Amino acid sequence: MTAETKKSLFTPFNIFAGIVVIIGLVLTVLRFTKGIGSVTNLDDNNPWGIWIGFDLLCGVALAAGGFTTSAAAYLFGIKKYNSAVRPAILTAFLGYALVVFALHYDVGRPWRLVYPIFYQPGTTSLLYEVGLCVFLYLSVLAIEYSVAALEWLGLKKLRGLVHKLTLVLTIFGVVLSTLHQSSLGALYLIAPSKLHPLWYSAYLPIQFFVSAIAVGLSMVIFEGTLSHKAFHDKMDATYLAQHDGVVLGFARAASVVLAAYLGIKLIALGADNNWKYLLTGWGAWYLFEVLGFVALPCLLYAIGSRERNLPLIKWTAGLTVLGIVLNRFNVSLVAFNWQLPSAQRYFPSWGEIGVSLFVVVVGILAFRFIVTRMPIFYEHPDFKDAH
Repeated sequence: MTAETKKSLFTPFNIFAGIVVIIGLVLTVLRFTKGIGSVTNLDDNNPWGIWIGFDLLCGVALAAGGFTTSAAAYLFGIKKYNSAVRPAILTAFLGYALVVFALHYDVGRPWRLVYPIFYQPGTTSLLYEVGLCVFLYLSVLAIEYSVAALEWLGLKKLRGLVHKLTLVLTIFGVVLSTLHQSSLGALYLIAPSKLHPLWYSAYLPIQFFVSAIAVGLSMVIFEGTLSHKAFHDKMDATYLAQHDGVVLGFARAASVVLAAYLGIKLIALGADNNWKYLLTGWGAWYLFEVLGFVALPCLLYAIGSRERNLPLIKWTAGLTVLGIVLNRFNVSLVAFNWQLPSAQRYFPSWGEIGVSLFVVVVGILAFRFIVTRMPIFYEHPDFKDAH
């Protein structure tokens, strides 16, 4: 092994990723040989923990850039966003694939994950609807992503056939995303006595859907910013030329969507007459979320897009992503079972955190492997006239 090869392999990130992967594999063995109690702090009062709150709720929301970007480019016909579609689709595909992967840790019997869909469908259950939509949308994303993989493999005829399905797949993806993004919020409607009144609302389904659009737009900006630093040499002139336009356009859209999200939050607060809770400690935490991670990003996006301030927009994208993660944590973990004594409240174990970190690192490694080999940030030279 040459010194240059060693330098490229033993980077700080690769060393960190290697350690996380090893720990993750050890935790995987423990979880599937000694049971869920060996690596988690879950119990009867808290059956859903960080593997649902982060790996599922946040994972699905953060992958919303796929349907928002493809809808903008193909349904609304905004061609200047075409260059952002493939990175967004890849991020969404990996995001949903990792959601399903992480769900195996929570379910515990991977071979039975297909039962609710194919063998024992519970058609009156929201979980069934979520599971079916995620299964179908993951299939849609796999087909949409396969265009890049088929170009890489040189399978022109099959690539041409799949490419013709773009519009149908986009429409199907938007419908499925609308259904399951909102249904994830609807899951918590059955627990009015467990979720704090400031976060519990009949508007939860629409809040989850609208916030998913906001974070989907923000994730495209956030992921694009990180990719520009890590994979700049893989980007062609078209991608680089359109990048600033994508950032500005998505910032304007995100500002409008966040304003709508803020309005829905205020309507929900007024509809349930929960103003009195704002004067409590929980109220301070609620205002921290809403003002710091909804109202502030909305304002910063508007200022950034008006003044064409790209650095401000990119920092705001990170703030928005963090805010939606905070919201999902508040709904599923922090404000859930809020009336229980502190000794009975849930806090994730190191094993749960380790598995979640393992899933994130696997996603990053998969993304890096694909974009360094396949035409994600550039047009394949053999298919320049086929897009």
